[in-house]
Amino acid sequence: MTGRTSRRAPERGRAAGRQRQRPPLALLVPALAGAAFLAVPLAGLVADAPWGDLATRLTSPAVTESLLLSLTVSGWALLVSLLLGVPLAWLLARARFRGRTLVRCLVILPMVLPPTVAGVALFQGLGRQGLLGGPLESLGVTLPFTTAGAVVAAVFVSMPFLVVSLEGALTGLDPHFEEAAATMGAGPLATLRLVTLPMVMPALAAGAALTWARALGEFGATITFAGNLPGATQTLPLKVYLLLQEDPAGATAVSLLLLAIAAAVLIALRGRWLRPGHTSPG
Repeated sequence: MTGRTSRRAPERGRAAGRQRQRPPLALLVPALAGAAFLAVPLAGLVADAPWGDLATRLTSPAVTESLLLSLTVSGWALLVSLLLGVPLAWLLARARFRGRTLVRCLVILPMVLPPTVAGVALFQGLGRQGLLGGPLESLGVTLPFTTAGAVVAAVFVSMPFLVVSLEGALTGLDPHFEEAAATMGAGPLATLRLVTLPMVMPALAAGAALTWARALGEFGATITFAGNLPGATQTLPLKVYLLLQEDPAGATAVSLLLLAIAAAVLIALRGRWLRPGHTSPG
């Protein structure tokens, strides 16, 4: 036991030495340039914010209305994403079926599609003249230019973050724990609820937080599919777009609020979606 410990000590020392080694200049310079490239626009936003009347601008009735609508839309989007995304992630991680690669491709596509293309796709699929437009209309469901349409747009672009994060964790989870639960009489749903989900809860929480933040910041698909209607579909990002034309200082103030929310989510996660057993959604 002592011998194994003594052999491992130099290995740990070498690993720590590798982590502390001085980066070569050829990598350090472009790395710092890349960090600066990302930081300068955000610093400009903070520097240009109307700090003197920031509270007044952020508590104006129009901004408050958009904020409440954004929270409503992103909350419903997260709920729908959990209801649909958790089973989808489990299916991709645990089941072996023909067409699994195609399904995974469908999951990832909304993450790389141009936002306006996502909105057009929603129109062609769920609009009045779309593939499911007739059946939806017969049920009295109308999605374009409604709050429900804004939720659908947010789900379309944000659910992949949950699925990808959770699938990575499920793939890295030892299936012996689930097999042991099955041998003790637990059914598939009970195993998922009592064994699987608790063990991947960090990945699920990280994926849910990223999904909510992405839904809160959704713009392109929403304005294309749901429009920019005050009180119905005008979320905070759409409010920023409108303010840019009327009140640039107000647009900066609302942008700062969205930046603060996004930063708070990332700080709360502390990089959990990049740890072993997690898959980065980016």
